[in-house]
Amino acid sequence: EVQLVESGGGMVQPGGSLRLSCAASGFTFSNYAMRWYRQAPGKERELVAVVYSDGGRTNYTNSVKGRFTISRDNSKNTVYLQMNSLKSEDTAVYYCQVVWATRNYWGQGTQVTVSS
Repeated sequence: EVQLVESGGGMVQPGGSLRLSCAASGFTFSNYAMRWYRQAPGKERELVAVVYSDGGRTNYTNSVKGRFTISRDNSKNTVYLQMNSLKSEDTAVYYCQVVWATRNYWGQGTQVTVSS
């Protein structure tokens, strides 16, 4: 059974940093691209970042480029999202996601709140 468990969310002031983690199980982690999405209140879920299976290729949505870094540790079956210079508009629930056997799998989400 595919499972994704996010952690690391919380409340932080503007300009602060957080590091999200997503522990994966139930599939061969090193073979799959991993993604972070977020959903703010009243908005659609949006793709934030993707890291491909070898960890060498990444892509980001424009609004987080230069501030967020996605990475993975295939030995720990874990994907990370380092978030720096956080802004109020980064407030959202953050989800990790994988496409396995043609299905989308999601974690339960972790809340990130950026507020002074």
